[in-house]
Amino acid sequence: MIEHKYARKHLLDSFGAAVSAADPLRIVPSHLPPHRRVAPAGRTLVVGAGKAAAAMALAVENHWPENAGLDGIVLTRYGHGLPLDRIEMVEAGHPLPDEQGEQAARAILAQVKELGPDDLLLCLLSGGGSSLLSLPVEGVSLKDLRNVTWELLGCGAAIQEINIVRKHISAILGGRLAAACRAPVLALIISDVTGDDPTHVGSGPCAPDPTTYADALAILEHYRVNTPDAVMKILQMGERGELNETPKPGDATFHHVENRVIASAHNSLLAAAEYFSGQGIPAVILGDSVTGEARDVAKVFSALVRESRRYGQPWEAPVALISGGETTVTLGKNGIAGRGGRNTEFLLSLSIELAGAEDTYALACDTDGMDGTENNAGAMASPDSLRRARHKGINAGALLAGHDSYAFFQQLDDLVVTGPTRTNVNDYRVILLL
Repeated sequence: MIEHKYARKHLLDSFGAAVSAADPLRIVPSHLPPHRRVAPAGRTLVVGAGKAAAAMALAVENHWPENAGLDGIVLTRYGHGLPLDRIEMVEAGHPLPDEQGEQAARAILAQVKELGPDDLLLCLLSGGGSSLLSLPVEGVSLKDLRNVTWELLGCGAAIQEINIVRKHISAILGGRLAAACRAPVLALIISDVTGDDPTHVGSGPCAPDPTTYADALAILEHYRVNTPDAVMKILQMGERGELNETPKPGDATFHHVENRVIASAHNSLLAAAEYFSGQGIPAVILGDSVTGEARDVAKVFSALVRESRRYGQPWEAPVALISGGETTVTLGKNGIAGRGGRNTEFLLSLSIELAGAEDTYALACDTDGMDGTENNAGAMASPDSLRRARHKGINAGALLAGHDSYAFFQQLDDLVVTGPTRTNVNDYRVILLL
């Protein structure tokens, strides 16, 4: 018999298993090329960007021969850095780009352009790279890039759509880093996007880009984004054919490039399912590519829970319902909201829909340790969450309407705070029926 007092521990331990499965220190070494791949006179340049960049770079340093040349620059979010010996570590702004990121991206591009056919470019990419590699094209300022990024983040656009716009106003994303390199390129990728397509992870600096300037303009129009004039001018010039497109699939640029996904949401969900199996709890993976408005996804999941509780179909308790992917939160027209990311918003909506359903526990967290811009990875919910909230005078519905899910779980002491995990394979959600 499964004891309820361990339910919350199971939730946290399963999240730990999911994160551990994407730990760069564990997974990077087996994917490193032999250092002899570089000619005796050649150079191995390591560049990278993303929330996992520091740990990926450390894994490279730990497993690269001391007598083999190695240097480079990697970019990560403030507070996510680690001390490195041979590779320069730079912390910069995320999710909004800043001057640190722009300067480092410019330095990366300059060093890549110096490489020759006897060298090797080792690129370490993970989620967050799009904002960190903030090198806008000529004619677009960093302020313009920040403004359009802010608008896109709040409009409800999927990350793939946001990245289509960013690629076409960047001098380094959308395959342009690979296009600037004459050396062989190996990109090791920790995927935080649904589908695990390298073109979408960090906006694919080493991957072919199938999208166009016209696609970027259509996205801005669809979401009615308040777009800076300079950005519109560049995109319109590109649509008219006055600017070069990003390099496309089949382009000769990529004949010497390998993009290799080494960690994904699916592998992390499998690790969590294995954890539950070891505890005698069957696990069902509902998918690693769940998208949509966080509160609406919660309504769908709550319907599955009610059906299972009432009829024992499609699943009988005990069971752990596991999912990954990336939901969205669309703010009001004025963009004003309380605190909370997509995971706590999902969880608050789920709690309201389930209305205190017995024997039902849930956790929703971002594997990078930060739900949106907050200091928590996510939160947990229990059958008594709403009752405890009412006892404290907390209006769950009002907080959900104001996108203030952080306040709800903070007052219940149910936030999950891990600090930076230095990896990122997107969100992890589990609903545990006992």
